Amino acid sequence: MSTIALGVASIRPAAWVRAVLVASALLATDRATLAQTPVMPAPTTTPDPVGAKPPEWEFSASVFGYFVPDDRDYAQPSFTADRGWLHIEARYNYEDQDTGSAWFGCNFAGGKAVWWELTPMVGAVFGNTVGMAPGYRGAIGWWKLEFASEGEYVLDAGDSSDSFFYNWSELAVAPVDWLRIGMATQRTRAYQSERDIQRGFLVGASFKRVDATLYVFNPDDARPTVVVAVGVDF
Repeated sequence: MSTIALGVASIRPAAWVRAVLVASALLATDRATLAQTPVMPAPTTTPDPVGAKPPEWEFSASVFGYFVPDDRDYAQPSFTADRGWLHIEARYNYEDQDTGSAWFGCNFAGGKAVWWELTPMVGAVFGNTVGMAPGYRGAIGWWKLEFASEGEYVLDAGDSSDSFFYNWSELAVAPVDWLRIGMATQRTRAYQSERDIQRGFLVGASFKRVDATLYVFNPDDARPTVVVAVGVDF
């Protein structure tokens, strides 16, 4: 017993105190270090979806063949290019024969059961007729019905009295996916007509990306105006 007591008593109290103080200081330092360590916040931005791609270009080309009684027959080609909101278009023989036009517009669309599309545009007209033209393209549809229209107001640079509003409109129903029938109207100065607004019917068919449509305007005339249109999307 005396040996054990002597061994314990031989350790000086000052050494115990110093050991406790050193351990307490180290523990306090570790806690302070942990408290000061910054916590990285969670990312606030959402990464782009895997495989997301920018909108691609979509192109279309069409030719309308006009067979006009007592006037010159002619072709009216058009070309469009779309990428997202951007719409670019070129026309020939549309506002006037031997006249071209170039267009820039913005695409808008929406709806589900009832869908709609609208493209306000501005164009430059050059050739037999020279000027500027604000215009539009638009369509609205429900079920198997669709109404489409395009128009422009040509501001003639040579003679303001020759400024004119052009319009082409269609109302059609598609009883099956590849067939559509309906009515069409147009107001044009590309050729002479006794009627300010010409009315008629249309019958169209589609196969894959190709559309073909027959229009007959003024069917009650002895010699109606016939238009044959072919278009392709690519």
